[in-house]
Amino acid sequence: MEVSEINIKPFAYAISIINGKWKMHILFWLWKKGTLRYSELKCALGHVTHKMLSTQLKELESDGLINRHEYPQVPPKVEYSMTERGLSMMPILQLLCEWGTTHIDDNLPGSKDA
Repeated sequence: MEVSEINIKPFAYAISIINGKWKMHILFWLWKKGTLRYSELKCALGHVTHKMLSTQLKELESDGLINRHEYPQVPPKVEYSMTERGLSMMPILQLLCEWGTTHIDDNLPGSKDA
């Protein structure tokens, strides 16, 4: 099989949707917790900056993976949750979690940093 016969577009598209330092982490927490407020997400993620979290959330919303619901109150209350499209990716995330569980104790560089 020649390289030109390989259709990279579906893979490249899928990676482009989840590409970003925090996107998979955001999806993980929303998958596990259901609905989270902005402050809860920021706390769960740890050292993410406001700008980075805001950017990553906007991109995930734009790509149809998460919902953003803003309540008309003061102070503003914003909640995030998974869309059906986002939930359809969770079997992939589940497989990554299973792979990580299987290999976390491998005696390789970086495996103990998780």
